[in-house]
Amino acid sequence: MFEAAELGRKVSREEFDAIAPQLRTELLDLQRRLREADFPVIIVFAGVDGAGKNETANLLNEWMDPRWTVTRAYGKPSDEEGDRPPFWRYWRDLPPKGKIGMFLSSWYHAPLLDRVHEEIGVAEMDERLIRINRFEKALADDGALIVKFWMHLSKKEQKKRLKKLEDDPLTAWQVTPVDWQHYKLYDKFTTAAERLIMHTSKGHALWHIVEGADARYRYSVVLNILKEAITAHLERRDAIKKVAAELKKPKTKKASLPAVLAKQPSILSSLDMTQDLDGDEYNRQLQEQRGRLSLLHRKAKEKGVSTVLVFEGWDAAGKGGTIRRLTNALNARDYQVIPIAAPTEEERAQHYLWRFWRHLSRAGRVTIFDRSWYGRVLVERVEGFCADDAWQRAYGEINDFEEQIVEAGHALCKFWLHITPEEQLARFNQRSEIEYKQWKLTDEDWRNREKWGDYETAINSMVEQTSTRIAPWTLVEANSKPWARVKVLRTVCDTLEASLKRRK
Repeated sequence: MFEAAELGRKVSREEFDAIAPQLRTELLDLQRRLREADFPVIIVFAGVDGAGKNETANLLNEWMDPRWTVTRAYGKPSDEEGDRPPFWRYWRDLPPKGKIGMFLSSWYHAPLLDRVHEEIGVAEMDERLIRINRFEKALADDGALIVKFWMHLSKKEQKKRLKKLEDDPLTAWQVTPVDWQHYKLYDKFTTAAERLIMHTSKGHALWHIVEGADARYRYSVVLNILKEAITAHLERRDAIKKVAAELKKPKTKKASLPAVLAKQPSILSSLDMTQDLDGDEYNRQLQEQRGRLSLLHRKAKEKGVSTVLVFEGWDAAGKGGTIRRLTNALNARDYQVIPIAAPTEEERAQHYLWRFWRHLSRAGRVTIFDRSWYGRVLVERVEGFCADDAWQRAYGEINDFEEQIVEAGHALCKFWLHITPEEQLARFNQRSEIEYKQWKLTDEDWRNREKWGDYETAINSMVEQTSTRIAPWTLVEANSKPWARVKVLRTVCDTLEASLKRRK
């Protein structure tokens, strides 16, 4: 794989100086165009130590407007990063639409070195590369341009390069004992790198192998590839916008399901909505479960087990009241409630999962989402806020996100609070008559009732596609608020208890 990057290719100073001014001007022009674009550019630099990754990133930062670029390099996870799923720090640092992000020692660094040092086998490495492919595919599907450069040196050139850096007092600091350790493992390194590149060079995120011995040749290749990739992606995105505009034009009404299928029960219609608790039994069970939760959370905090709770449901289904009964069992320092509304301008400039990743808390704490990432397959689907292919692929993206949460040792609970249309109407009317509750009732709430059937179809698909073994949905019969609150508390306690047992 790497033979073509060991040919000793060079570009003279005169040749580079002849092309550099025009190339720099073109890249700056592209950067200005990117500021108005609907996608970010993600550049990954990886490869052999001493092959010029840092120098190439530095040149790009020197040539381009620094206000619209970000550069991130990673070492071992900090305590803050270690408290969260491994990909949390990469999601946190993603550039918004219109900007360029350069990543060194990125998501490829750990699986590669772990394999070289034989801390993981081939199978585990492949599993981690699958996770990377999903990550990059989710970003690319959202429009991101991903350009990956593997900077290569032959073993002979690497030794020569490290010695040259080490012998110069001005650059000696760049060479560490780790670099020489990696040099001794060169053959293992390139074997693992071949596997990494073969498994992760995809149409949406190709690897470009660059010979790194000659700096001017390396710069010329990287800068030209980057220029062509951004130009082509801008043209593709313009073409996509034109197609999207055509699709938005009025069309004939979509065919509805045959009557025999439309009459079939949904997952929600199978619930027993008559379940209830009388006052005394409710108070007894509520106190019992709150006491249980308080004790379990204290143990979870000691062991560093985080809890993530997701609340979805119909308008007026009682999400807020249920959350308040739950948080009364916790210390205010140990939880945060994240109310999710329409995305802000900052959030719209990122992948839709970005704002949820950033809210994942440190170890031992509780994060409660009052509405969540499921808006993608509910509101955005039903109201037409995203294209069909966007919400359809979201099922897989969400499953992967939740899998990472659980794999990181977090306890995850997802609740759908269900009420009947008749109960919702009664609660709406009640809200309209109580002064301190009137603010909760909006024109949108009334309008959403007209799309009850569409939402029920979307909910059925959501549960079908995302109720997995490790992250199941809990459907809560919420016509009775007492029943719903106790069921939610009991489920949280059971899930947290199971997570703590797995930690033993």
